[in-house]
Formats: sequence, C-alpha cells, structure tokens
Amino acid sequence: MNPIELAQLIVLAALWGGSFLFIRVGVTDFGVAPLMALRVGIGALFLLIVLFSRRPAREAIGSLRERAWPLFVVGILNSAAPFCLFAWAELTLSAGVTSVINATTPLWGAVVAYFWLKDRLSGLRVVGLAIGFAGVLALVWDQISTHAGDGASSTSAALAALAALVAAALYGVAASYTKRHLTGVDPLTVAAGTMTGASLVLAPFAVATWPAAPISLHSWAAVLGLGVACTGVAYLLFFRLIAAIGPARAITVTFVIPIFGILWGALFLGERVSMGMVEACAAILVGTALATGFVKRLPGFTTRRSGAGAER
Repeated sequence: MNPIELAQLIVLAALWGGSFLFIRVGVTDFGVAPLMALRVGIGALFLLIVLFSRRPAREAIGSLRERAWPLFVVGILNSAAPFCLFAWAELTLSAGVTSVINATTPLWGAVVAYFWLKDRLSGLRVVGLAIGFAGVLALVWDQISTHAGDGASSTSAALAALAALVAAALYGVAASYTKRHLTGVDPLTVAAGTMTGASLVLAPFAVATWPAAPISLHSWAAVLGLGVACTGVAYLLFFRLIAAIGPARAITVTFVIPIFGILWGALFLGERVSMGMVEACAAILVGTALATGFVKRLPGFTTRRSGAGAER
C-alpha cells in the first residue's frame, strides 16, 4: 500500500466515521425514516449518475434488472434496516459509541458465514470472536453505568445498544447474502442498485412520518453530508481501493472508523469519552482483527488439525 492509497483509506474512514456525527445532528429534527430515506435517496442518485456515465444506458439498466431481487434484498439488509436502527440508537447513544458498535460488523459476518456458508473458524478466530463480543458487553455496561442515575435512561441505553448490535448483525447477514447471490456483479452496480432498493423501501415511511416542525439548516447540512460524502463519495472511494489494493486490505478501514467516530463526536458535539469506552473499543478491534484473519498468528498460540499436524 503506497502513501496515496493509505491516505485514501484514512479519508474513507474519516467519511464513514463522520456518518455517525451527521446522524446524531440530523435525527432529532428529521426523525429516523425521513433522515435515512434522504441519505439513501441522495446516495442512490449520486451512484446512478456515476453508473450511467460509465456505461451505456441499456447495459446499465440490464445489469440492474437482471439482479433486481437480490439487489433489493441487500438494499434492505445492508442499508434501509441497519441505517434506521443506527439512527434510532443515536437518539440515545453518542456518535462515538455507535461507531464502536458498528466495528463489530466483521464479527457478525464471521458468525453468519460460519452457520450459513460453512466457512471454517480456526481456534484463533474463535478467540477473536470471544474477545470482540466481550468488548461489546463491556461497552454496553459502560453506557448503562453512565445512565445509572435514571432507571428509564439505563433501559433506553440498553435498548439503543441492542438496536445498534442488530444493525451490525444485519450487515453480517448482508455480506453472506451478497456472496451467495451477487458474486461477480460489478460493485458499482451493486452499490447503485442496493441504494435504489433502500430508497424505494424507505420512501413511504419517510412521507408518513415527515416532521411537521421546521427543520434547521444544520440538519439539512447533515443530510447532504450523509448522502453525498458518507454514501456516494465513500462508496466510490471504497471501490477504487478494492481495485487498487484488494478487498482484504480495503476492509482494514473497519479498524479506523471508530477512531474518527469518537474523534468527530468529541470535537464537534462535545461527547464524553470514558476510559471504559476506550478499553471496550480496543477489545472489539483486537477481536475483529483476530476473527477476520487479519492477524493470523499469536506468539505461543497454535492449533493443529486433527491427524494432519499442520499449524493454523
């Protein structure tokens, strides 16, 4: 990875980390469904323009129509549902906390792939899952302790954390579904098609729950940031990185997103960063690195395949 590619990776992490900041700013005025419908709608428009500018219209439409149902399903699993769950969670939790919970996505992806796609889990990857989910429990406990003075707030914090975890788990399901049904499809087609599907799903809910009160300029700016920067531009940058350095290296952005999520929340919203939160974040990232195979060996830790004698 050369310096330019490293810089692009950091910019991508900053953009996706910033999405939690923008959600936190916009969700109070817009509400969950309108905010997320605008996000995926703007993102879909941006990506469709890029798709049609790079391909003949007939070819682009044909590729979208051919895989319409899988694209629609992934649009729900990977965008519409998790985006709304994260937005609802951020009515209670900070941007930093939700960005850390989002980092559990590869953990859920490994679990889902094990049960659905029969992907093998080595002993080290199992250790990583245990460490990562222990970090999640520590983070949730830290948030409940923060609201310990108010029973209702403690319950709200726990439910919000659960919603964010379900969102991350849906990302894991979407990854396996994509591998099963959309392998070989051009990534730009997948991005544009799934965002379009998510837009179609969320549009009726957005209309039904559109806020009656005036919406602030800060919230409108947050929507533009979410739709253009954190969705459209970020997806294009991610695909460029996949083409340049491969998916295994591009996915390392997962380890950097929580840093920016915590940083932006602290800088622009004055969010509290506790030592417990930092420790939980570290455990989740270490567990993710092990569970995804990013770290393949620890000193003194080996497992042997039965009858083969080969170390893993």
